[in-house]
Amino acid sequence: MRLARSGGRQTPRRHRAAPARRAVGAALATLLGAAVLVPAAPAAADAPLRDHADQMGFEIGAALASNHLQNDSQYADLAATEFNAATPENAMKWASTEPSRNQFDFGGADAFMDFAQANNQKVRGHTLVWHNQLPSWVENGNFSESELRSVMENHIDRVAGRYAGEIAYWDVANEIFLGDGSWRDSVFYRTLGPDFVADALRMTAEADPNAELWLNDYSIDGVNAKSDAYYNLIQDLIAQGVPIDGIGLQAHLINGQVPGSMQQNIQRFADLGIKVAITELDVRIEMPASQSELEQQARDYRSVMDTCLAVDGCVAVTVWGVSDQYSWVPGTFEGQGAPLLFNDNYQPKPAYDAVHEALGGTGDGGGDDDDPPTSGPCAVDYSAANEWSTGFTGQVTVTNNGDSALDGWNLEFDFPSGQQLTNGWNAEWSQSGSTVTATNTGWNGDVPAGGSVTVGFNAGHSGTNDEPEAFTLNGQSCSVS
Repeated sequence: MRLARSGGRQTPRRHRAAPARRAVGAALATLLGAAVLVPAAPAAADAPLRDHADQMGFEIGAALASNHLQNDSQYADLAATEFNAATPENAMKWASTEPSRNQFDFGGADAFMDFAQANNQKVRGHTLVWHNQLPSWVENGNFSESELRSVMENHIDRVAGRYAGEIAYWDVANEIFLGDGSWRDSVFYRTLGPDFVADALRMTAEADPNAELWLNDYSIDGVNAKSDAYYNLIQDLIAQGVPIDGIGLQAHLINGQVPGSMQQNIQRFADLGIKVAITELDVRIEMPASQSELEQQARDYRSVMDTCLAVDGCVAVTVWGVSDQYSWVPGTFEGQGAPLLFNDNYQPKPAYDAVHEALGGTGDGGGDDDDPPTSGPCAVDYSAANEWSTGFTGQVTVTNNGDSALDGWNLEFDFPSGQQLTNGWNAEWSQSGSTVTATNTGWNGDVPAGGSVTVGFNAGHSGTNDEPEAFTLNGQSCSVS
């Protein structure tokens, strides 16, 4: 639903020509080794996420960082292969695009756009007006009401206008409410009052008449005081004739804590006649992540996917990153991490399989440990090298079947018969409940592709010494010989 706009111009100022950028984008994709994708139909059983999403008329996206796209070919390959939509992680935020007044820098944003266009990805612009990642000259400018409005309009005009006709959605105003539903005390709210949101939406409509205009926030995934504030605001905007097309639920979730009212919440926004999307999905885990936690994470991803797909107005799910190694989570939440679909070594996790299955795939990406694969990113040879009445010596040889070397590893398995670890060697050993974890020492963390590492331990038992049935290496299921 798009409410009527007045005064929209057809040729925005300072709009960089799209065909030229597309040509640059194709060259960039070639340099990165990321093919320009034309999704096939029908999708094969083991097709990437984007192929299945395309067939459903759905968007599965990822937040992409320009520097990683340019400097990490594995990152770029996965970003191109798996996702049919993309959000710039930081490159379009105010501090990146206008670090000094009227001094614009579009290097990172242009690189992102080049990549997205070369790979036929629908773009969500993120974000125009936000209290965070805001340069000091705006935050501390002591502008009058009219001056700040002019500053905001100029910024929106230059940024949204530059990419007019090329961006599907803009997160126009981001994180404007606090958890209790009150207005956040930003420089925009203090100076302009609550009307800054309507002003920003109208300004973006003027700069890019074709883009859909959205609001976006965290902790509004279920029905609560904060999501109520957005519901009421959007009702007011619609009543005023302010252009508004959608609401983004960020969904930065804690493992095992998907809100039970998420579908009800999505449905009520859709019933207003606007679209809804999950815009920044990740599910963080207490580290180190056990296999049971990874399986819970997979259930959470599946729950979010199924919930969105169950509501006609929910059009997209975007994960906030490609692989765990670059996630924002460990730097923000101490002791937590592993929130994404691919691990540090770009191997698919159980969560990937869950999303794949939700989109109609077979879920055979390598992360699902319900049926251990016959081959995979790693292989384990386990044996009880020596056994006595109350204990035994165990030995585990792990082979790296991946395409790249391991720079550090974490092996995990469960004792099935109450065995208790007493000591070990060639690794740092620990046990919690039945779960045993072995982490590399300083000298054996590097395991080349095709290489192996052997570790050992002593453990006690009470007459029964069944072998572990499943092993994971860095969160990925290993085949067992």
